[in-house]
Amino acid sequence: MDLRTLESFVAVARERQMTRAASRLGLTQPAVSGQLARLEAELGTSLFHRTPKGMELTEAGRVFLEHVERALVDISDGVEALSELQGLARGRLAVGGGATATTYLMPPVLSRFHARYPGVHLFVREAGSRAVMSAVLAGELDLGVVTVSGEPPPRLTVRPWMEDELVLIVPPGHRLEGRSTFAWGDLQGAQLVLFEAGSAVRERIDAALADAGVEPHIVMELRSIESIQQMVAQGIGAAFVSRFALGDGGRGLAPRTGAAALRRDLAVVHRADRRLSRAARAFLEEMR
Repeated sequence: MDLRTLESFVAVARERQMTRAASRLGLTQPAVSGQLARLEAELGTSLFHRTPKGMELTEAGRVFLEHVERALVDISDGVEALSELQGLARGRLAVGGGATATTYLMPPVLSRFHARYPGVHLFVREAGSRAVMSAVLAGELDLGVVTVSGEPPPRLTVRPWMEDELVLIVPPGHRLEGRSTFAWGDLQGAQLVLFEAGSAVRERIDAALADAGVEPHIVMELRSIESIQQMVAQGIGAAFVSRFALGDGGRGLAPRTGAAALRRDLAVVHRADRRLSRAARAFLEEMR
């Protein structure tokens, strides 16, 4: 078995769907399917149940996954150790974060880092906080920017980074246009364009609406902040976005009537049980 086959096995186990895993790996679905078939033949056991809902690990697959993930982390550490022998003249750094982090907060950091260490290849993944933490634990990402929510997995180190605030933006001609604040009651039955369900930001928004006893009309769910802003501009509905997405001259409506602002803490996570690479340590310095 080779490294690429093991990486494909882990990707399918994580995505639970052959096509998505292939897309993530930059391979075709038949190529990934062939790799898995050869791996199962070599091991003499089935690693997945092929179901109508996707790929589910067998008991053998779950056991094998634990060992493969540890092995891939060890290999990654070995590659990093070799690259550190040559300083930061070369190497690789993989970072991830949500839409706000990857679109508005990290680009200046990435620019400074690249200018200082042009030989380091950078890989950036945009995903929700849970997916980012899973990728860091799996060794796919060195660092991840996440929304702090509840207790993180025990194998992660969490470093506070900055505070963000979610504000309301409204379409042209909306009855709240021109205001700087809003009352939660203003959103009763209002058409909203929100982040996809299950994301940390969406959970923060849903909790605030529920606490206020507000039942809006959710007309659309999206992952991209820029897409959400475009939908608002087209008059589809109001939306909550990060204040960082509005730029220096942008305006957004904050809750009034004594309600707490929709704030969230952003943090950087990395594996607690492995030494950070020199590139990762340098990137953390740029983030500070």
